[in-house]
Amino acid sequence: MNNKRSSGVLMSISAIPSEYGIGVFGKECIDFARKIKEMGFSYWQVLPFTPLDYGNSPYGSDSAFAGNELYISPEMMVESGFVTRHESYSNKYNGSPFVTDYSFAREQREYLIRLAFSRLDGQIKNEIDNFIEEKSLLSHCLYRALKFENGGSEFWNWKRGSKYSEAKGLIKELENEIRYHGFVQYLFYTQWEKTKKEINAIGIEIIGDMPIYVSRDSADVWANPELFDIDKATYKPARVAGCPPDYFSEDGQLWGNPLYDWKYHKSHGYEWWIKRIKRQFEMYDVLRIDHFRAFASYWAIDGNAKTAREGIWKKGPAMSLFKAVKAALGEVPIIAEDLGVFGDDVVKLLNDSGFPGMRIVQFGFDPNDDATHLPHNYPKNCVAYTGTHDNNTLLGWLWEATEEERRFALDYVGFDHGDWGLGGYSAPACRKIIESVWRSSANLAIIPFQDMCGFGSDARMNIPGDDSGKWRFRTTEGTINNIDTAYFAKLNELFRRK
Repeated sequence: MNNKRSSGVLMSISAIPSEYGIGVFGKECIDFARKIKEMGFSYWQVLPFTPLDYGNSPYGSDSAFAGNELYISPEMMVESGFVTRHESYSNKYNGSPFVTDYSFAREQREYLIRLAFSRLDGQIKNEIDNFIEEKSLLSHCLYRALKFENGGSEFWNWKRGSKYSEAKGLIKELENEIRYHGFVQYLFYTQWEKTKKEINAIGIEIIGDMPIYVSRDSADVWANPELFDIDKATYKPARVAGCPPDYFSEDGQLWGNPLYDWKYHKSHGYEWWIKRIKRQFEMYDVLRIDHFRAFASYWAIDGNAKTAREGIWKKGPAMSLFKAVKAALGEVPIIAEDLGVFGDDVVKLLNDSGFPGMRIVQFGFDPNDDATHLPHNYPKNCVAYTGTHDNNTLLGWLWEATEEERRFALDYVGFDHGDWGLGGYSAPACRKIIESVWRSSANLAIIPFQDMCGFGSDARMNIPGDDSGKWRFRTTEGTINNIDTAYFAKLNELFRRK
């Protein structure tokens, strides 16, 4: 990521048009990249590629190193000769093209991949074995094999293999199922590598997203309990991750992920983190690190608490981690998601690292404050957003804001005529807000796809702290083609972001 003025679009792979109930790698991704390039954008920011948790969120995954199998393209499997076109039809979805159907995608994708796996020859099996070793995915594949054997239950309740030391003795017996999960990852990585190569050739760079935490029930905790601040016998954490009361929730957010044993990581040269960040840069051109402020200090919540109010601040590794990363990997382009409750230690870490932080225009519209999130306060070294996957859409925010907040926002962006509540591709009030972000000094400005379309809150991707109906937004080819290409091309040209 350079210091030139530029812009990007935030769009989850899951939301890309497809015939399969969820967006997948391949042609549709490349078409989308070509479309945004036509409008003068330089970046496409995606959501994490990690496997999803029980609520379909990619931010509490069961593996920090594996990829989301639902993004595997049946069409690309046909092109590679793993299945026939007729066999791929089993994955075609007949429901709404505007909703992600995770249940359908999971069931049908597994059917197709297992079918392909059942007839692999010796050469490809050897290639998969080498791939597992090269990508250090044995613990993930063994974890998934045992989870399959135990009906999906948490690893500490498995009948056998609940301890990694014991499970390693089962590798030979479980060889076929381990190789199957290796094949899943082989498809994921090779398909994305091919897709990304074509996206980069168009002139679009990918901004990835790395969740800071993993799930308690994960291959990482199971195979490497020493990395986490947990009881090593029961795997139960005394304190768990979350954040205190903030903009999104008066009770805070109780995520429940295990926290890291930072003393252990430091004593081992942050080896696991270096390996993890290196893997991210094998997939992405730029990396956004979620909940970056926890590297300065993190909110540790009592493991038995009902809300995130019952927490304490504990010190994170700060610059010692990023000095180790720099020594191992060099200068890597990282975006620090520094949102939430702030402190001097977070400001210091941002300054010391030199990483750009984030500004969200919606957070700035406090009529009683000269907020850092107002565009006139943006420094050059930041990434400015109209919203993130956690925010309401711009139109949704306008509808749900207080009268005082909305009046201030509209006055600030110079919207003094017409109906602010109009949505759609040319929503006039939303456009004024977008223009205020594009006009700012921020080197990089990013807009969620939903705000390009002027959609309301029904198109929102996520509501923090709400486990119902999240991560389901999906779009169509027609919707993408109806975006006002000329408007965004002019916007990027006018504000020198092309």
